[in-house]
Amino acid sequence: MNPFDFINQINHGKKNLIDETPTLEKDYNSFIINRGLSFNHDTALYANEMNVQSHLDPKLQFDFLLNIVRPKKRWGKWIKRENNDTLELIKKYYSCSYEKARDYSTLLNDSQLDIIRQNIELGGLKGTK
Repeated sequence: MNPFDFINQINHGKKNLIDETPTLEKDYNSFIINRGLSFNHDTALYANEMNVQSHLDPKLQFDFLLNIVRPKKRWGKWIKRENNDTLELIKKYYSCSYEKARDYSTLLNDSQLDIIRQNIELGGLKGTK
């Protein structure tokens, strides 16, 4: 069972999955479920409260959210990281993480990025490493 099944039951299904199958309690990922609920304006405060009360058992968290959230079809769009060729170039050149590459990109100017591009290019069919 994935976290989206729990989110769907909290939002509009209203079926207590953990009471029906107690082994599902280990599949309850509170971080992902709270994140999924935080994308909607009417469930964000409840998700934040469960983040504050993270010490509670998964069954208690699920029961709280299942009973407090009003049934409604909610379509919160998940935020995804955008693909940035410049950041990928910096990551490859400096062998660093995405966050470090984002920091480096604020420090580098266009001529420095061109030098990095020239050093990374190998030629051939694909043109880069």
